[in-house]
Amino acid sequence: MINLSNRYGGLGRRAEGLTTIEEATAIRRRLAEANPDAHEPDLATSLNNLSVGYGEVGRRAEGLTTIEEATAIRRRLAEANPDAYEPALASSLHNLSIRYGDAGRREEGLAASEEATAVCRRLAEANPDAYEPDLALALNNLSIRYGAVGRQAEGLTAIEEATPLYRRLAEANPDAYEPNLAMALNNLSIRHGAVGRQAEGLTAIEEATALYRQLAEANPDAHEPNLASSLNNLSNRYRDLGRHAESLDAIEEATAIQRRLAEANPEAHEPDLAMALWTTAWTLARGDEDLPHALEAATTAVEILARLTDRTPAAYGERLQGARRTLAEVLGKVGRTQDAAELLRLINGSITPASGA
Repeated sequence: MINLSNRYGGLGRRAEGLTTIEEATAIRRRLAEANPDAHEPDLATSLNNLSVGYGEVGRRAEGLTTIEEATAIRRRLAEANPDAYEPALASSLHNLSIRYGDAGRREEGLAASEEATAVCRRLAEANPDAYEPDLALALNNLSIRYGAVGRQAEGLTAIEEATPLYRRLAEANPDAYEPNLAMALNNLSIRHGAVGRQAEGLTAIEEATALYRQLAEANPDAHEPNLASSLNNLSNRYRDLGRHAESLDAIEEATAIQRRLAEANPEAHEPDLAMALWTTAWTLARGDEDLPHALEAATTAVEILARLTDRTPAAYGERLQGARRTLAEVLGKVGRTQDAAELLRLINGSITPASGA
């Protein structure tokens, strides 16, 4: 069942994959209750994969609870037998870091990622062929976690180490590692942008987007979400370099993909749709063009982010305030100055928000 779930995931059939891994986990839990020594390792594997499945369909709270249990089991196993179980512990720590990030628990996410990376580095030094892919993945995530807490230079250093590893792996085995190379290049672009290296960021994201476009043409269900994410980032890099028309084209393509994905699975894809809509509104406002479209995009982004913030304030509160600032700017540009002023007072904490504001 684990293998079947993985196959569904590779085809982008995430809901079917989740159903399969839920069934497998239930079976393994019963077996582990009867014979922990024999079956706890398999239970931890199922829990780890179940957490990934929950994350892919937007059930982030359940994903966090599940990976916390998996990590606790694997930590106990690794303490008793490091050689056998440290690789599995590193995998769970990696996933735990991602789930903490989804919940807005950034420092905990960074701590889990740092531990995972330390384990993977030690394993890769002893056996590069076996564990360099795990080290590259850990470094990519570590870069994201550093960025989330504002440690941008360290984030760039981590992804600059990961990207050549993935490039070498992808040259040897494109089918297996080109998606990972695209992921690393996307992250490299973000980290370059965060430290003001916009031209280098553009070069990285153009390569990432080209890779994701090829992958999405072959397997849309699996790779369209990543293509949309890279297009959003491409739009940001074009914008930072003053290439307004290209920035707008990229974000409009990203938004169209995200809208289609969110219609099919709102829980999984509405957060990304909100970010694409926010970027659309911001880009249009910069050029003072199609302001009705900008107003619609900003309003929808705020509505989505307000709902998400109600559920997970730590994860979405800052984004909501940013989207509200863009909405206030657009309101001012279309002559609704009183609405803009009221929204700015809300942002500054002067009034209590109405639902969806």
